[in-house]
Amino acid sequence: MSLFSNRSNNSVIAEPSDNLPALPTWRQRGISSIGANKNRRAALPPWLINTGSLIIMGLLVLLSLSIGVADFSWSGIFHSLINHSANSDSSLMLVSRLPRTTAIILTGIAMAVAGMIIQVVLKNRFVEPSMVGATQSAALGLLVVSLFFPASALIIKMGVATIAAVFGMMLFMLLIHRIPPTDFLMIPLIGIVFGGIITAITTFIAYQTETLQMLSVWQFGDFSAVLAGRYELLWLTGGLCVIAYIIADKLTIIGLGDNIALNLGISKRHVTWIGVGMVAIMSAVVVVTVGVIPFIGLIVPNIVSRIMGDKLRRSLPAVALLGASAVLLCDIIGRSIRYPFEVPVATVFGVVGTVVFLWLLLRAPAQS
Repeated sequence: MSLFSNRSNNSVIAEPSDNLPALPTWRQRGISSIGANKNRRAALPPWLINTGSLIIMGLLVLLSLSIGVADFSWSGIFHSLINHSANSDSSLMLVSRLPRTTAIILTGIAMAVAGMIIQVVLKNRFVEPSMVGATQSAALGLLVVSLFFPASALIIKMGVATIAAVFGMMLFMLLIHRIPPTDFLMIPLIGIVFGGIITAITTFIAYQTETLQMLSVWQFGDFSAVLAGRYELLWLTGGLCVIAYIIADKLTIIGLGDNIALNLGISKRHVTWIGVGMVAIMSAVVVVTVGVIPFIGLIVPNIVSRIMGDKLRRSLPAVALLGASAVLLCDIIGRSIRYPFEVPVATVFGVVGTVVFLWLLLRAPAQS
């Protein structure tokens, strides 16, 4: 039986109707404010939104490069450039500051785009990679390969983590394939329970093998250990985001339902598996490199969807830019609130993401 056979003839979101029975106030607000964006037009031109997001990200990049425990001055960088000679400031920039900021940007873009893809594939605005078992399964696969083949290359570990993420997402889809897509809240609830079970299994294995400390590195996203030569795998996620933009129209079409995709000559199964594969690879690469960072794929696509609607090709650049800026901001906060110590970015984003998501869920629905 197809994993996706019972998810046909459903649009990305349920259209409001006066003939539908009344929902509880909180649920109606949540579904309306987060889901009812199908026909929404951007309040501002996309180019203006993207330009503003790019400027904000540029300012955050400069701030991120300037913050750190080690002594650093921009004048030293300019002096090194003028004299074409290396100094302590330029070495610090090339070895630590620039790789860290690049890793933050790539991680934010990857997880935000992955969240947008999985929301379109599952036709549900309440899910993200950590709610479909992708990141938890990747961590489990990474732990297993580290126990049995500790000396294996990083690319091997990433491959095993990717395969584990794909199998985890397949199992999740088997669990939900009989649930109507209109049941917006049941799918993420099942995902949370499913992810908790995988996390419990992973923690038990780590406890039995005395590798809890190693596991904690992957379960809490942190960029403090990012240096030149230890983040380059994240460039793979950048390439996958480009592929996502190329097939954005096809992803949008399959999100509208089986009949529409069939009438337009789009293979829903093939495009769906391409999307699932990209989400699995992005999740695995991020877990292997910096660890799990929650809520990016949930919050960022919903904010952009409220502003720009659900047309993926139009909204994907804004999703990428906002995802990068959000992670940059949370990393700056984490480095500043207990300077010179750091709070992991996963902790900061977890707090900020919870507040923002509750605000999106409970606020009055905007007018289309």
